[in-house]
Amino acid sequence: MNKIKLLIVDDHLILLEGLKKLFDDAEHIRVIGTAVNGAECRKALLHELPDVILLDINLPDISGIDLCKEIKTAHPEIRIVALSSFNEYAIVRRMIDHGASGYVVKNAMPQEIILSVERVMQNEIFLCEEIDLLMHNRSSTPVWLTPREKELLCFIVEGYTNTEIAKKMFLGIETINSYRKNLLVKMGARNTAALVRMALEQKLI
Repeated sequence: MNKIKLLIVDDHLILLEGLKKLFDDAEHIRVIGTAVNGAECRKALLHELPDVILLDINLPDISGIDLCKEIKTAHPEIRIVALSSFNEYAIVRRMIDHGASGYVVKNAMPQEIILSVERVMQNEIFLCEEIDLLMHNRSSTPVWLTPREKELLCFIVEGYTNTEIAKKMFLGIETINSYRKNLLVKMGARNTAALVRMALEQKLI
């Protein structure tokens, strides 16, 4: 099994070294580089593309939210896990909307941080426990879906792949990936199985 290639971007050197040590001890993850700002991150991407980027939201030269969007536009195949001290709903939403597949707070358990990298590589949305609770509390009111989201949800429940859904909805595969990711966050589901279960239980389709 190939190791997951990880790039860590954070301007706090002590935390950066701690994270590098954490992943160096993980058998199936290989840290291919570190960066302390957006400029170093861009240089690292020119050298070797990672599978996953652990990305600090607060960088000295660019917002991690903007950098996330920039990276996903240039390299949609790279998974991004946001790393932050912030546990605010609006910030989490913006990171997910800009293409992040995961969100962990800096004081999360080490196992959660490692798990975030593993899960996003399995095409899942990963929210650490603190953020998961935040999003669930915010979405405890009945879920309201747009007609497009309902259409997408129907196809997901029927078991169609993203490629098949893209053809049926006459949209690009990346658009469907983005819609699907937003739907997971909006409904507070951690994976497709949970999404389908919630859709049936709540009679959303």
